[in-house]
Amino acid sequence: MKHILNLTLIIFLSCAGISCGKLELGGGGTPTSPNAPGGSTGKQFNYIFKEKTEGYAVFRIPAIVKTKDGTLLAFAEARKLASAGDSGDIDLVLRRSTDNGKTWGPIIMVWNDGANTCGNPVPIVDEITGEIHLMMNWNNGEDTYGEINNLTAIDTRRVFYTKSDDDGLTWKTPLQITSSVKNSNWRWHGTGPCHGIQISEGTFKGRLVVPCYYYDGTNGKTYSNTVVSDDHGLTWKIAGTTPQDQGGECAVTELKDAKLMLNIRTNAPNRLVTTSIDGGNTWANLSTDFSLVDPQCQGSLLSYKTNNDLSLFFANAASAERVNMTVKQSLNEGSTWAKVFTVHTGPSAYSDLVKISDQEIAIVYEGGIGRPYEGISFEIIKIADFK
Repeated sequence: MKHILNLTLIIFLSCAGISCGKLELGGGGTPTSPNAPGGSTGKQFNYIFKEKTEGYAVFRIPAIVKTKDGTLLAFAEARKLASAGDSGDIDLVLRRSTDNGKTWGPIIMVWNDGANTCGNPVPIVDEITGEIHLMMNWNNGEDTYGEINNLTAIDTRRVFYTKSDDDGLTWKTPLQITSSVKNSNWRWHGTGPCHGIQISEGTFKGRLVVPCYYYDGTNGKTYSNTVVSDDHGLTWKIAGTTPQDQGGECAVTELKDAKLMLNIRTNAPNRLVTTSIDGGNTWANLSTDFSLVDPQCQGSLLSYKTNNDLSLFFANAASAERVNMTVKQSLNEGSTWAKVFTVHTGPSAYSDLVKISDQEIAIVYEGGIGRPYEGISFEIIKIADFK
């Protein structure tokens, strides 16, 4: 296992030992995988990652960002086995689009550590430097969630960081930062998964914020928390933790006046929400948003700012089961969700959202006909289509 590295002493190396494919085809890359018909729903999937392709059984856990140069970067876990969960041979990959999702370039390998697990992508675009930061998790491929929490695993759950300074074409050798962002009594740890943010105004302007969660070995409870960097990814530290447990996979966004929001998966049938007024250093008591029904699955969050207006979008499988991928729009920072767009009524699970233009957002989501994990589809949604 690699030694824990202090980022303040690291000079980033080029992608030695990692297949970082520099190919970018003319005309915006290669077309996406052929659309898959949606059975009785009539849904057409625009799969950018499709099961049983590229030597992988399944692609899961999408995340997406738009770079300063306007390139879309769509990340996913490429899993050699379809049913291994957060263990087994998992690589972290991405595809790029330079034409707002019309076409996508070939798969780029971000991180392949042999038979071990590399996943939970949380990309953040640095609007100041133009770099793309990426937080990830690692565990021994033979270790399961239960074994890690019970201290019967070969290794533990670790946290790594990498970045790209060429618009996502190549990535620096991943650096382990576990000791900086995970306390010794935390066992399982999860970054995101989905995009993180950079605070755009206020005291903490420029801060990079990563939503995370962890299992506390001292009391057997799970909490959500934030990890931050105030020096453009050079160093990272633990910021605030939710005051109550029952947290899990979470998404973060910036509201008005630099206020932050976490939207959290829990074991209950509805999402949990909390806010921070100090850049994620502390979080208010958790509250339940009873209008956001959830099947105990990951969800994604996006703030969409135009001039002085802010719309908040939330995407999840809005059901008691993993079906009905839906995006909801709030015009009052999540107090109510007035408008809805149904993406796919059938099997669906994890997702992420990105702003495309002043009139459009886009979603990447796991969806299929017989099961949610048949592929990761990309779809553009016009704001005017929310009803």
